[in-house]
Amino acid sequence: MLGIDTNVLVRFLVRDDEAQFDKARKLIKREVAAGRRIFVSQLVLLETEWVLRSSYGLPKNLIIDTVSRLLDTTDVRFEEEPVIEEALFIWKDTTADFADCLIGAQNRRLGCRATATFDVKASKLPGFIAA
Repeated sequence: MLGIDTNVLVRFLVRDDEAQFDKARKLIKREVAAGRRIFVSQLVLLETEWVLRSSYGLPKNLIIDTVSRLLDTTDVRFEEEPVIEEALFIWKDTTADFADCLIGAQNRRLGCRATATFDVKASKLPGFIAA
């Protein structure tokens, strides 16, 4: 298994730099052809969502669709995939940030009774309380 950084994932998804896209595609293709999977950590996923939203202006529904399609592939492994799926499910129907949805889902999985926050939007998420 080979972990990839945010810049590799973003280049592969956005294809805004043809040379880097080609390198990312070949790297991923080589790993998959050798029977190995690509690993995406939660940190890389968080950064990728932020870059896609803030730098490329992609709407939330397109980001959710993109991440969902990656989750469906057998060649990509995500850190704590069920947590990511829960976070995406919650995020689609809220104005809170994806990061807050992921934090809440991860904290629940780790046994936290709640997540305390000062963020008004996040405090409305399941499992969050106002600090």
